[in-house]
Amino acid sequence: MNKLLNFDDPALLDALATRVDAASALLHEIANDFSPAAFASSLGAEDMVLTDLIVREVPEIEIFSLDTGRLPVETYDLIAQVRKHYGLALHLYYPRHDLVEAYTYANGINAFYESVELRKGCCMVRKVEPLQRALTDRKAWITGLRAQQAPTREGLSIRSVDTANGGLTKFNPLVDWSEREVWAYLKLNEVPYNALHDRFYPSIGCAPCTRPITPGEDIRAGRWWWENPESRECGLHVKRTQLPERQS
Repeated sequence: MNKLLNFDDPALLDALATRVDAASALLHEIANDFSPAAFASSLGAEDMVLTDLIVREVPEIEIFSLDTGRLPVETYDLIAQVRKHYGLALHLYYPRHDLVEAYTYANGINAFYESVELRKGCCMVRKVEPLQRALTDRKAWITGLRAQQAPTREGLSIRSVDTANGGLTKFNPLVDWSEREVWAYLKLNEVPYNALHDRFYPSIGCAPCTRPITPGEDIRAGRWWWENPESRECGLHVKRTQLPERQS
C-alpha cells in the first residue's frame, strides 16, 4: 500500500514526528497511570505502528491478539514475523470451542453471509468473548483505531470509558493519524506488516469476511462488503451485552 507516496516530504516528516511524540507520551502515561494495560492488536498497519512504539518505548504494556480460527495465512505469517523481528511472543486468545461448535451446528459454517445478525453472532463468539477474557483485570486497553477509517468511527476520541468492558479506560493513540502517516512510519522504521496490504487489502480481518478493494473505494470497503457501511463493525468497539458464563 502507498508505495508511490513520497516519504521524504518535509511536511509529512514534520507532521509524523509530532504524531509520534504525542503517541509516545500517551503510551508512557498509560503505562504509568493505568497499569495493568494491554494493547489489542489486530495486526493491521496501524497496529504494527503501535507494536513498534510499544516495544521501543513501553515494553511493560502487554500486546495480545485474537486468533479467530479463520484468519488469512498472511496474518499467521505476520505473527511469526513479529516474533522473529522483535523477539515478541504475542499472547493469543482463542474462541471457546463450545461456543463455536454451538454456533456452527445451529447456523452453518458460513452463516455470517446470510444476515447481519448471524454475522455479528459469529463475531461475538470468535472475537468479542475472547476480548472480554483478555481484558479481565485490566485498567485500560489500547487500540489502533483511526477516525478516518470508516463512517462508524467518526467522532472517535483519543480516550473514553468503555462501559461494555467494566468501565475500563480505552485509548486510541492514532485517532488523528492519516493513512499516509501510518505508512510513512512503517516504511521509515522498516516495520513488518501484513503482505495482504500490498495486494489492495487496506483493512484485514477474517479470511471469509475480507476482500481487496478497488481504486476509489473506502479503505474498509473490503470488510463485510455485502453489508451496508453503517453495520460494518464486529462488536469489539460498540456497546454490547456480556455472554453467559461457561457452564460447569
